[in-house]
Amino acid sequence: MVCVAGMRGKQTVRDMVLSMVVIGAVVGVTYIFIPRDDTKDPVKRVDYTIELVTAQRAAPYPVVAPQGLSKEWKPTSVTYDRSDSNAWHLGFLDPKREYVAVEQSTAPFDKYVGRVTHRAQDTGETRQVKGESWQIWEGPKYDALVREHQGATTVVTGTAPLDRLAEMAAALKTKDAKAAGAA
Repeated sequence: MVCVAGMRGKQTVRDMVLSMVVIGAVVGVTYIFIPRDDTKDPVKRVDYTIELVTAQRAAPYPVVAPQGLSKEWKPTSVTYDRSDSNAWHLGFLDPKREYVAVEQSTAPFDKYVGRVTHRAQDTGETRQVKGESWQIWEGPKYDALVREHQGATTVVTGTAPLDRLAEMAAALKTKDAKAAGAA
């Protein structure tokens, strides 16, 4: 009886090894012969025109979006959520593939800025961008330029350096959705 049980155990291990070899061969053949484009960028460009027009009509503040940025700036995400304090979000990858987001809301200032910047802190410094004063916030994940204007907080934040955030802030305009969505 003992010999039969030992024999079955050896067969089970052998069968499992053979199964793994067959599965590995199928995966290898699939990888070699299925066409793919490794050079294609997996991050898709979004057109935010419709969401921008919707937000501009619905929000109780002047909604901003960039105009005049080069085609190297890639819009990647957009949302407008009236139920979340009229929160407007527009995400981009800059020409060096760093993340930059434009965030606007009527939410309480400190809680909102801390949330969208992932806990950045006010440095007490400001930066002039096209004649407007923006607060500089720095954080472990994102840095930001922040300003309050006409009943809303506007935050330009992301992993990009401060100069790139300022470039985005300088491009922000209101009420011309036609030019913005194709950015």
